[in-house]
Amino acid sequence: MTVIALLQLNPTVGDISGNVAIVEAAAAIAAEAGADMAVTSELVISGYPPRDMLMDATFVTACEMAAMAVNSPIPLLIGTPLSAGKDRQKPYNGVVRVAKSRTAKVVGRKQLLPTYDVFDEGRYFQADDGPGIDRSLRGASVGITVCEDAWQHIGEVPADYPADPIEQLATWQHQGEPLAVSVNLSSSPYHLSKEGVRARLVRKAASTLGHPFLLCNQIGGNDDLLFDGRSIVGWPDGTVVQGPAWCSGILMVNIEDPSAAKWIALGDGDAAPEVVKAGAEPSMPSKGQDLLSAVTLGLGDYCRKVGIGKIVLGMSGGIDSAVCAAIACQAVGADNVLGLAMPSRHSSDHSIEDAKATAEILGMELQVMAINDIHDSVDSTLMGELEAGNPVAKENLQARIRGTLVMGAANARGAMAIATGNKSELAMGYCTLYGDMNGGYAPLGDLYKTEVYAVAQAINDNAGPHPPITKSTMTKAPSAELAPDQKDEDNLPPYTILDPILEDWIERGIRNDSPLTPEVLARMHANEHKRWQLCPAPRVSNRAFGQGWRQPLASRR
Repeated sequence: MTVIALLQLNPTVGDISGNVAIVEAAAAIAAEAGADMAVTSELVISGYPPRDMLMDATFVTACEMAAMAVNSPIPLLIGTPLSAGKDRQKPYNGVVRVAKSRTAKVVGRKQLLPTYDVFDEGRYFQADDGPGIDRSLRGASVGITVCEDAWQHIGEVPADYPADPIEQLATWQHQGEPLAVSVNLSSSPYHLSKEGVRARLVRKAASTLGHPFLLCNQIGGNDDLLFDGRSIVGWPDGTVVQGPAWCSGILMVNIEDPSAAKWIALGDGDAAPEVVKAGAEPSMPSKGQDLLSAVTLGLGDYCRKVGIGKIVLGMSGGIDSAVCAAIACQAVGADNVLGLAMPSRHSSDHSIEDAKATAEILGMELQVMAINDIHDSVDSTLMGELEAGNPVAKENLQARIRGTLVMGAANARGAMAIATGNKSELAMGYCTLYGDMNGGYAPLGDLYKTEVYAVAQAINDNAGPHPPITKSTMTKAPSAELAPDQKDEDNLPPYTILDPILEDWIERGIRNDSPLTPEVLARMHANEHKRWQLCPAPRVSNRAFGQGWRQPLASRR
């Protein structure tokens, strides 16, 4: 019986000593539980993605030295940056093997470097010319690949690479280098479209190689990128074992018996691995539940890793702010969340009542700050401009007054303000710079409006007899309430029509056949300047605004 442990951990970018500590602790637990070997995720020592930290040679060297010094009672494959050893040469994205009573050794370097969407590894690394091999698994050989090296094999990369590392491993076997298993150290970012793709990857790799293929993925949120875990193993007969999502732990895999897999949680929860027979797919939660888990982890990790303990947000009684409040309470605790209800001359009575009801059920603090007096004062000061100017200016004043109050309360409390806007609004510019866009993080910034409702339903489903998102909030027509009797549909197509147009174009590059498509896309491109000033938002879609969306400002189309 051979047992390999996949260490599904949540590293912090740049925290070398902290990352070493969680790796050593997990390796010790895996050894105590009977593992013969353990594997980490990609670049676990530096945290992923370290971005321009990799341009600091001292940081790369510190990571490599720390990896080489990791204490493990069993053979352990560790992902880390590796120095090239020559001045002005880029480092490698590598793998080090450490083991008790053995000299630490470099056993692999990443071969395929993605440079598309959110990836820019060609900027930081140089590529190796083949996969790695380690011979410390009870004398057997282990094939080693790093993340992208395996994705080439199923054609899931928009790049023209000169080689397929899985095929190279298969060729080595035919030439007399038998492998017991192959592993992939991965930092594979989450998005909804990845459902089922990793299972297809490990199944095809295992079939090609004729032995089990193990993929260890990290979990956690690092800036805008989310990692869902779901470490996974495939066998040549099509059997798959997948670890849980959104939690740290150790997936213990018996290479000879998939049904003997077990999960050792390193935090809350009682999850278990899932054994999936050939022809079936790993189960997935509902879209709303998975998105809720994703954005909650994203906000929570951002706060924890940056050192933020408190959150302030505006609460209008609408769906977006109610969902953000629930996510914030889950991420940092209800005692650390302040909501500001800021009614104006255009606010409806139910808006304040809905905000109060949500805050009370969540157990968070809510303050009501009417803005009429401030609004009147600013109106009076700017009267000469406003009377002859664009009427939108009057609406934006309200949003900016509210943004100022939210930021003021956040500064006073040493807290972070969060922006409550969603992807549909951001796409259409239906948001106000220095107003409702204020904040250090936008939990819903990559969720279309229709997806926000799905997340709201998931929140209520999880809440038992006292759902925090009120029926009124769930059913009333969306409105910014910046003008008399205003509704979003006065300015935008219905979200059920708008969202498919946006999703087709942003994520697939397809022009939807709706007659509204030209108008929608023209407005979207005219508002690019707002998105350049957007705070970080957790990526949950195939293509999000941010580092994977690079549109020019001074342009015509």
